[in-house]
Order: sequence, then structure tokens, then C-alpha cells
Amino acid sequence: MKALLVDDERLARKELLKLLEAHPVIEVVGEAANAEEALRMINELNPDLLFLDIQMPDKTGFQLLEELDSVPMVIFTTAYDEFALKAFEVNALDYLLKPIQPERLADAVAKVMEKERSRQAVAQGTGVKKLGLNDQVFVKDGDRCWFVSLANIRLFESDGNYIKVYFDGNRPMIHKSLNALDEKLDERAFFRASRKHIINLSWVEGIEPWFNGGLMVKLRGGDKVEVSRRQAARFKEMMSL
Repeated sequence: MKALLVDDERLARKELLKLLEAHPVIEVVGEAANAEEALRMINELNPDLLFLDIQMPDKTGFQLLEELDSVPMVIFTTAYDEFALKAFEVNALDYLLKPIQPERLADAVAKVMEKERSRQAVAQGTGVKKLGLNDQVFVKDGDRCWFVSLANIRLFESDGNYIKVYFDGNRPMIHKSLNALDEKLDERAFFRASRKHIINLSWVEGIEPWFNGGLMVKLRGGDKVEVSRRQAARFKEMMSL
């Protein structure tokens, strides 16, 4: 289990590193003192887990997560308990208040290993890494933010320079283009239905003919999405119609 420590305080990183010696299952592959360093090291080292401080110079831990296409498991580490509620709102794996207590760290590591066992139960493909149903993304809209498994996102909808993300009862907006997102998603799991929509194929509940040779797709939960005539033939092939 590869971990990256992200904290602007050197002594805090040193203390956490010492505490992690009691957990050899966690291999610390690097330390970053700010979000820019962390972003570079995440891209280079591809860690499974981040121990992430929230309040750092220039960019916060939340702002770092917004820049990642796929988000590793995250344990927040901070001296400010006012952020606890927000951290749990985004479904972080755990939240450790400084100074970190060995017992709380042990609990957090146990959660990490439990989630890792679940993740390894699904075989991973080889080749170019695309974002699939087992990956999670960080979504922030105003003061609200979430870690969301792509398996739970049923629909992406383009709205100007933003994308509306449909999951559970939420529809937050993220500043990203649908074309850029489409290039990063696994085409076996997500389908570009039209210029405005990408659908999660695992959420498709029904399909019916539509105007001008197109199709109307009904998703679990009730959302309906039109598949353009241009994409209809490919969609039928993928869905084995």
C-alpha cells in the first residue's frame, strides 16, 4: 500500500512517518510540503493513499483534490477540527486530528486495508489507464464537496463550460469540458450519447426508438437521455441489441 504524506509542516510529516513505522503494510513513497509538489508526486508515484493536510500555503487540500482526475484513498490530517464535518461530508476515508494519536491512526489504517481488499477483489485491466467504475473522483460545487465512486454517477451533462454530475440526489456543477472528460473515461463503462451527455452503461434500464433514427435511453432513477442518430448504431452494438 503506497502512501504519500502531504503537509506543509516538516515536523508533522516526521511525526506521522514515525507513527507509521508500526504499520509496515503502509509504504511511504514520498513527502510533499505543498499542493504543487503533491500534484507532481501523485502523477509520478501513483500512490494508493494520501495523508492530506487541509490548510496549506497557496492551495488547500481540497483544492489539490479538485485537480486530480482520479482520487486515491484519502485520510485528512489537520489541527483544525472545524474542518471535520466537511471532511466527512465528502466521504473521506478518515479524519485525524493533530497531534495524531496512535490508536486513531491504527483505526484509520484498518479502514484503508478493508477498502483495499474490496478494491483488489475486482481484477484490473492492463494497458492505458482509463477511469472506470472502481475509480473515485472529487467533486466540488461551492462549499459542498464529495468523493464519488464513478459507479454511482449515472450521467454527465454538458452545461456551457461546466458539467452537471448526476449521482444520488445531487447534481453539482464542475468546471470541465465534456470532451476532456470523455477522453479519460473507460468506453466500456461510459458512453457518449450526444454532444451534451455521457451515460453510465450500468445504469441503463430501458431503450426505445426515437425521432430521426435516434434512441431514448431510460436510466435507473428515471432520467431519460436521447442518443443521437449518429451514435445510435454504436450504442446498439455495445448493448448487444
